[in-house]
Amino acid sequence: MNIFKLVARNITRRKGRFIFTLLGITVGMASFVALLSLGGNMRGEMTKQAGSLGAQLIITPKNWCAYDQISILTGNSLPESLQQEVLDDVSAIEGITAVPYLTLGTSVNNQSVLLTGILPQEMKDFKGWEVEQGEWFSSQDERAVVLGSGIADPFELSVGDTVTIRGETLPVKAILQETGGNDDTSLYMPLSVAQELYEVEGFVSYLAAQVDDMSKMEEYEAAILGVANVAITSDKQLLSTVLSMLGSVNLTLQMIAMVSLIAAAFGIINTMMTAITERRREIGIMRAIGGNGNSIFKIFLIESGLYGLLGGIAGVALGLLASFFIAPMISESDFAAFLKGAEFEASFDPTLMGLSILFSIIISIGSGFYPAWRAAKLTPVEAITHE
Repeated sequence: MNIFKLVARNITRRKGRFIFTLLGITVGMASFVALLSLGGNMRGEMTKQAGSLGAQLIITPKNWCAYDQISILTGNSLPESLQQEVLDDVSAIEGITAVPYLTLGTSVNNQSVLLTGILPQEMKDFKGWEVEQGEWFSSQDERAVVLGSGIADPFELSVGDTVTIRGETLPVKAILQETGGNDDTSLYMPLSVAQELYEVEGFVSYLAAQVDDMSKMEEYEAAILGVANVAITSDKQLLSTVLSMLGSVNLTLQMIAMVSLIAAAFGIINTMMTAITERRREIGIMRAIGGNGNSIFKIFLIESGLYGLLGGIAGVALGLLASFFIAPMISESDFAAFLKGAEFEASFDPTLMGLSILFSIIISIGSGFYPAWRAAKLTPVEAITHE
């Protein structure tokens, strides 16, 4: 008796039932894989944004909530609630280099963009920025703006054009080279000019600091707290917080996708139980000519596993295809606006896809275990005489 030929004949005997059962596991796996693909990309984007900070320590007001801290990483405007004199106190600590950020909201061509007030030369050295077009600020209080690379093309701006901020028309002095992070999606002006235009003289949003010796991080933090009443967060802590949030959201969505897989599992159980009823006489004849319970058990279990294999492969393919279409939609959504600078794309991980197919097979085999056991327990007499 060739078990595999028998299995192939049995599962295609009722083509309609075979197709709909297969679709159940395919749709469930497709939703699961699509979420895995997009979730992996989001984690990669946030890790990249953390790397683009260029700082080991972030110094903020003590009254900031978790959302404010996360906004540092995601590139959103923040309240101007840190006194600028803190910069002088922190910069006086040996082994620490700090720069201020004043992150404000403005609009260009009636579209919201981030405006960042900076100390021009200090920030350029701190970040290692390079100018692609034009010339960098000539002084610390020049009334002009520099654009991130991601601002110029969408707004059709070039060096020599002007933008209006808080009623004042300012020339575009330069365009930065692409960095691949949030720096590309901001508009920059000298800190003193930004403070004047927004009437927040003497205040910044937060400080970013680099340290000379990573092994002395605790000493640096203690020194900062000794001279200023502030909160200190490391870049790794910021990244961990954001990834934790993304992980919670992704887990919730995956649990929803699991509902589809559970429904598909019950579909397989129903299909296999129906197959037992329809094939009782066939099972009885197999037992009568020498087939044992183990053989019957294997046949039904292989049938279930085959549903998982075929449905898993189809689900992975459909899930990846769906994620390629969904990614651009996410990039245009409010969620992507929160994660400024992030480019959402589907990610393909062969190992993860292989594990997804294996997961599909395991679920299907698990679903077919009880029907296979029921079929194996039938005696020849019970099977043949069943009406």
